[in-house]
Amino acid sequence: MSFTKRQIITVSLAGMATAVGVAVATIQSGAMKQSNVPLAESPTSTRNPIAGGPTNNPEFRQPKPLPAQAQAAESPPSQSQPAKTPPLQPSLVARVSPRKVEPVVVTPPNSGCKITQAVVSDTNPPLNVRSIPQVSGSQIVGKLKNNTFVLVVEEQNGWLRITDPVPGWVAKRRTESSCSNVNQQINFLPGGDEAIVKGRIIGGGTHSYIIRAAKGQTMTVRNRKDVFPQILTPGGKLLAGDPYQDNETEWAGKLPVTGNYTLELGSNFRGYEYEFSVRLR
Repeated sequence: MSFTKRQIITVSLAGMATAVGVAVATIQSGAMKQSNVPLAESPTSTRNPIAGGPTNNPEFRQPKPLPAQAQAAESPPSQSQPAKTPPLQPSLVARVSPRKVEPVVVTPPNSGCKITQAVVSDTNPPLNVRSIPQVSGSQIVGKLKNNTFVLVVEEQNGWLRITDPVPGWVAKRRTESSCSNVNQQINFLPGGDEAIVKGRIIGGGTHSYIIRAAKGQTMTVRNRKDVFPQILTPGGKLLAGDPYQDNETEWAGKLPVTGNYTLELGSNFRGYEYEFSVRLR
């Protein structure tokens, strides 16, 4: 069977149209298939696939963060908000005032020393003066009223032998007496710097109190009775308390040398009570 030339051209054109149609259909089918595939996101819009998934899908639920992760997530970045340093709290110790150490009280001894004078102080006066130092077998040679001063020359087993105003023996416990001469060291309590010295000189005598001090320290002496003590340097120089001038009530000054300073009180007749304070800083 033979074809004309026109027939051959018509058939060729029809075939080409069919091929083009098939190709177009194929392309459209491929495009439809590609439209069901999600487009790749740009780097600037990248999201967490878990966080961006549907919340009603168990596969896309975000897992609970660990405690450390949750704390890190809640804490702001250190670059944008630096951590604040808590203010320093004042020390509680600095607010507590140290306990003040009370002054040490120093008194002179009244035994173990020589007694030269005493004063009668009997609870049932008058005081009997006996011939010998005992009650049994002794004779009463005199009687003394309270507040009578007696001169003492001897002490024996609780008895005092007196020569004035009546020679004989009297019971010591029915009198008041003091050591004629006292040399006593002043030692502060631990942490303290002050002492109160008080006593009594009965009759004549000298009571001296020694305190160790360093050059440049300040000594303060305050009178609390009628008689102010003499303040003597280690070399015996008088700093204050001249008995021939007006009676002082207080003295304070820097000490010139290091050594033992003496606070001295003297009596040449009836004696007296004394009390003063000394502070060393």
